[in-house]
Amino acid sequence: MCAVISLWGNKCDLSLSGGKTISQKTNLINSLEDLKPFILVNDMEHLWSLLSNCKKKREKASITRVDIVLDNSGFELVTDLVLADFLLSSKLATEIHFYGKTIPWFVSDTTLHDFNWIIEQLKHSNHKWVSKCGVDWENHIKMGRWVYLDHIFWTLPHEFSAMPQVAPDLYATLQKAHLILFKGDLNYRKLTGDRRWEFTVPFHEALNGFHPAPLCSIRTLKAEVQVGLQPGQGEQLTASVPNWLTIGKYGIFQFDGPL
Repeated sequence: MCAVISLWGNKCDLSLSGGKTISQKTNLINSLEDLKPFILVNDMEHLWSLLSNCKKKREKASITRVDIVLDNSGFELVTDLVLADFLLSSKLATEIHFYGKTIPWFVSDTTLHDFNWIIEQLKHSNHKWVSKCGVDWENHIKMGRWVYLDHIFWTLPHEFSAMPQVAPDLYATLQKAHLILFKGDLNYRKLTGDRRWEFTVPFHEALNGFHPAPLCSIRTLKAEVQVGLQPGQGEQLTASVPNWLTIGKYGIFQFDGPL
């Protein structure tokens, strides 16, 4: 459930709102069942299988690390932190590394300031359980279970397949993760080189050799690039909803890695 909330949290994006003030007024949890048909690629079982196997094989002193490459601050960031907290509390992971931007490159991108500000706001909330989240999450940081990192590469114009040449230090860091979650549309565009692929091209092929570790894109569609669909799926959507690629109505959990 936490992963699905993180997916639909990606709908909260200035690229759709145009800067208008928008708040989350409905209980997203109550909408999850209705939103299921709009998940076009759902590889969640691969995620849970991978992390469950890591948990089974993990010895007391060993680490299972999940990296999350963040997208928007605000409500989406809160949903990402909820997911990260679930991964720790369920012992599917022992350590989470978050990657933000050095600058708010696409206006609402998460920076270190946003990350710390969100936790501070939650900590001082009047709501008992919201406040507890803030306190617990601050403690995760103090204890080293949550680590926030940034790197200039995330705000450079390169697609991610160029990372081993342009930022070998970052690529080597990502290789140490057991799973990497890439949030949002811009990260998907950089994963796939922002090319006009055929809808049925396998995700693994579109990554163009970018395979630092098992990875998954968690994204609502807001750009004209999508791969890994079933034959005819993209054409059917185009016939029924011509702008389906750009309206943020549809989402994916798209995995690449050994099964």
